[in-house]
Amino acid sequence: MTLPISVFIIAKNEEDRIHYAINSVRDWVDEVIVIDSGSTDNTVKVAKKLKAKVVFNVWKGYGQQKIFGEELCKNQWLLNIDADEEISSQLAAEIKKLFAHGQPKCDAYYVNIKLMTIHSNRASFFAPTTDAIRLYNSNIAGFRESTVHDSVILRNPNKGRIGHLRSPVYHRCFRSLTHAVEKINSYTSMQAADMRARKILPSGFRIVFEPLIAFCKAYFLRRYCLYGIDGFVESIVYAFSRTLRLAKTRELAAKEKTK
Repeated sequence: MTLPISVFIIAKNEEDRIHYAINSVRDWVDEVIVIDSGSTDNTVKVAKKLKAKVVFNVWKGYGQQKIFGEELCKNQWLLNIDADEEISSQLAAEIKKLFAHGQPKCDAYYVNIKLMTIHSNRASFFAPTTDAIRLYNSNIAGFRESTVHDSVILRNPNKGRIGHLRSPVYHRCFRSLTHAVEKINSYTSMQAADMRARKILPSGFRIVFEPLIAFCKAYFLRRYCLYGIDGFVESIVYAFSRTLRLAKTRELAAKEKTK
């Protein structure tokens, strides 16, 4: 029997990775929907072959795309994963246990997203994790409308209980260093536009110290130090991404003054 859960996945040019996402859920959820924003590879073909429903929607931003996905789902309970993610078998078992005796006790659940390093295509004990709400009752919670920040929030902050699931979602963020730089360039441009829309102007002092702070966060707190020279390189890449968004924000601010 399948659980009364709708899974929705936003995607573009993910033919080499989307099968991980779909295969990790399709046997135990009621429906899987892929929202494609104009893939030029075989993403749509792969998704359909795996029995997912595919719907096209023009890209307007992360939050907007996921809100569109929510509206397509027929079930009250939603599970969101990205096309480069995979629900672990342990997490699948946890979710099944929640529904074993009817409705879950909480209205939304945080999951541990375990980041796969660029040089590793499998989960590691040392891989860093972040928490995000991905399983939720759509009557109580939903994605907020933001071009950059695709996070789930309670519709009424004073109503709703949030729980935590312990098992991981595996996140294959980057295919290679080349892909990392391309993705960072695109994402930091969106981040900068979002920061300027909120009238944020990073100080020169912050930009000077951002690379060091970001590097230490990745190398020590995210435990990239345990991956040898590859971990050092990935820490540099992370520091570059965090600094670039600030530099681009200041660049936008400078352009605004010349108009």
